[in-house]
Amino acid sequence: MVEIKSGRPARRLRPMSARSGDPVGGTQSIERVVSLLRVVASRGRGGMRLGEITAASGLPSSTCFRMLQRLESEGVLERHAVTRKYLLGPLLYELGLLAQPRFQLAQRCENTLATLAELTQDTVYLSERRGNEAVCSARALGDYPIKALTLDVGVRRPLGVGAGGLAILCALPPAEADDIITGHAERYPKLSSLTAERVRELVEQGREQGFAFLDGPVHPGTAAVGVIIPAVAPMAAISVAAISSRLDQARRLEIAAQLQVQALRLSRLLDRPVAA
Repeated sequence: MVEIKSGRPARRLRPMSARSGDPVGGTQSIERVVSLLRVVASRGRGGMRLGEITAASGLPSSTCFRMLQRLESEGVLERHAVTRKYLLGPLLYELGLLAQPRFQLAQRCENTLATLAELTQDTVYLSERRGNEAVCSARALGDYPIKALTLDVGVRRPLGVGAGGLAILCALPPAEADDIITGHAERYPKLSSLTAERVRELVEQGREQGFAFLDGPVHPGTAAVGVIIPAVAPMAAISVAAISSRLDQARRLEIAAQLQVQALRLSRLLDRPVAA
């Protein structure tokens, strides 16, 4: 059993002034907390050490440490007793149980993802737009023995890092997509081999060919094809990931065609009202 450090009584931390470089009240503090949570969530269930969080967030180490301590004491984060990595905590799970009924897309896409996994024998993902990021909200595994498990459910990445997020970018108005890419210019190289200019090129290609394609920017040796779900465009996309050798030009087009057929069928389903 994996031991998670938790259950410590909450302790009060005194407010810090902006001059000291520590957490401050108001909206800036909220923005920092949300930013830290997104950073930790970007690593999925693997967790992150203090130094990694500090580097990714851009906050001073002392500020980052104090904020992480407070989030841990409130149950928003947990710290692994052995690795000392921070992970998302139980409070987020408990709050998510209340929010879940309002976000049913993953549940309604379940059969479509399973169908695609059976047809392609590869890994199928559902990505949903959240702000300027894409969150993996569901996954289905095919039977091919070598699986491209490039994402865990719940992992969020900047739009453009991943075929689903790239497909969403392709469906956005050009000016909006360009603003998002510019905003992530510093993040792309930290998370992948991509640059903002390369993402722009991939978006142009995706618009021309009708689907998004990425080959190994995060996990070398894996590739993925993604298409938008028309009924909820540009808010969600489905994608198929496989080892790169399984997505040569011919099969890439075949997979894209299968994705488009299933995305249209799914759109017709999503247009129906949800049963009470």
